[in-house]
Amino acid sequence: MDENILDINPKKDRVGFAFFWLSGFYLVYCLRPEDWIPGVRYLHIAKITGILAILGLIASLGKTRRGFKDLPREATYLLIIMIILIPGALFSPVWMGGAITQTIEFGKVYIAWVLTFLLITTIPKLKRIIFIQTACVGVVCAVAIVKGHNIPRLDGVLGGIYGNPNDLAFAIVLSLPFALALLLTARGVFRKGVWLCAMLIMVTAMFLTASRAGFITLIISGTVCLWHFGIKGRRPQLIVGAVLIGGIILALAGGRLKDRFFALNGDVQNRVEQSAYGSYEERRFLMLKSLEGIVHHPILGIGVHNFTVYSTRWKEVHNSYLQIAVEGGIPVLILYFMFFFRGFKNLKRLRRTRDLDPETRLLVGALHSSLIGFLVGAFFAPEAYQYFPYFAVAYTSVLFAIVKEREQAEVPTADSPGRTQYRTEIYANNSRSSALTSVR
Repeated sequence: MDENILDINPKKDRVGFAFFWLSGFYLVYCLRPEDWIPGVRYLHIAKITGILAILGLIASLGKTRRGFKDLPREATYLLIIMIILIPGALFSPVWMGGAITQTIEFGKVYIAWVLTFLLITTIPKLKRIIFIQTACVGVVCAVAIVKGHNIPRLDGVLGGIYGNPNDLAFAIVLSLPFALALLLTARGVFRKGVWLCAMLIMVTAMFLTASRAGFITLIISGTVCLWHFGIKGRRPQLIVGAVLIGGIILALAGGRLKDRFFALNGDVQNRVEQSAYGSYEERRFLMLKSLEGIVHHPILGIGVHNFTVYSTRWKEVHNSYLQIAVEGGIPVLILYFMFFFRGFKNLKRLRRTRDLDPETRLLVGALHSSLIGFLVGAFFAPEAYQYFPYFAVAYTSVLFAIVKEREQAEVPTADSPGRTQYRTEIYANNSRSSALTSVR
């Protein structure tokens, strides 16, 4: 299907300026140049690109293909989460000031989410944003390896969302399915080679973090990914290559990861294993402490990012579900599940749609693998406020809307007997729960 079929009236979709700055926002957030390039932090480029994207959207109101009334149900769930977190911060029993600041910071994800849904109206635009996220993670991994190849677990080599090795591993695993999809859709040997090198760098960095949670998540997400691309996509060579290359990288760069896994049985023989076993015991204590916090503050929680203080250990609980529950309350946890459930529901509808083009099917498989990776990884990592999982749900909503708009653009009319005409009816009422009908 030619994407231009949805652009019969180009005057109805003047969002080039806003989309340009939205792309800049994704670039800055995913690349995090202020965390590893000296002096960049003083430029505040993340705030500038975000503000310009919003201004661009405001300037385009009435000209965009989608409007606020078209926002899907998952956007409502995310907004309610943000609303509930505000009184949770104001009445925080731990630290009100810190909770308010962190709630405002986290609230930016809703703005980015809405802009993503409203401005990305074609497959090429969606691929461009996914390309930015994936390429940025690949560059970050390369920088981390170069700067921290002698630093255990790449700990603290970079700052921000990539400073903790578990957070870096989490971002890598969520982006790897996109890298594989981009590799398979790339044209020419050179481009495919670039994406292959990027994937090798990302996997190597993941093993160097020695993140046990990251490794488990990689196995689960990778299995789903190979099922989509290798088995359903009839690419058996992909499975063989992935297992072979993964085994080689594990043998070369996975020594510290192996030691950390062996430490779980309590048989500590060296400093690395001692540290890993201590980490295991500490995480067990933090999980019990978070359950205690949920029992004592079940409605509004203790405030965003306040568990580090509440824990008395200055550590986060390594479980996103417990993290969001203890800091936001049980109602927020329920909405959290409902929000991500919508992402899986969007993909289920898309998989039921017949006649999807191969490129769209690859995106569906990559998104499913990434969300499965998040679902598993969230049990082992404190990633409730990282933007990447929310971006993935936004991508499912966008893709679902695009496919639905294609259907509406192909409604036959009887205006001219003897030949088939098509009229454009662009709208995205994603709140419906019915499955998509087949595209013919």
